[in-house]
Amino acid sequence: MVMEPSPAAAGLDEARLAGLVRAHQAALWRYLRYLGCQPAEADDLVQETFLRVWRHPFTDQGPAAAAGYLRTVARNLFLDATRRAKVRPAFVDLSAAEAAWAVYEREDGGEGYRGALRTCLGLLAERARRALALFYGEDRSREAVAANLGLSADGVKTLLRRSRETLRECIERKLGR
Repeated sequence: MVMEPSPAAAGLDEARLAGLVRAHQAALWRYLRYLGCQPAEADDLVQETFLRVWRHPFTDQGPAAAAGYLRTVARNLFLDATRRAKVRPAFVDLSAAEAAWAVYEREDGGEGYRGALRTCLGLLAERARRALALFYGEDRSREAVAANLGLSADGVKTLLRRSRETLRECIERKLGR
């Protein structure tokens, strides 16, 4: 019987693992959601990512390298899960998705984008905010959003498209792009 060295013996103690979780858990969850995971699946994959790192520690070369390594582990776990489920990931070109994510993350971990989004959401009309919250936040169908807002499904489609465009333009202005 072959015994694996304990994680602590391999160099990753509980304090270091806890520090990695605190520093990277939220960003890793957002990254998995960006790739197309449902919230519960993202929760599971984030947990599995940290379990893998605990079992097989890596050489820490700073926060950016750690984030990149954790994203790689999480992405591979996600791809394994999609293969097992025989579904196709939302992104066919994961290298392009990774490049786009790097632009989002920048040096502030994406806080600039999230702050701009919060500000810009506050500038939208109430009906547009409600449509976005129902469709994206509560994962309702266009028909359900339409019934809730007293619109047609096509009206919701147009409202969502215009709202996304308004948000994109507002965020770009806020970020100086």
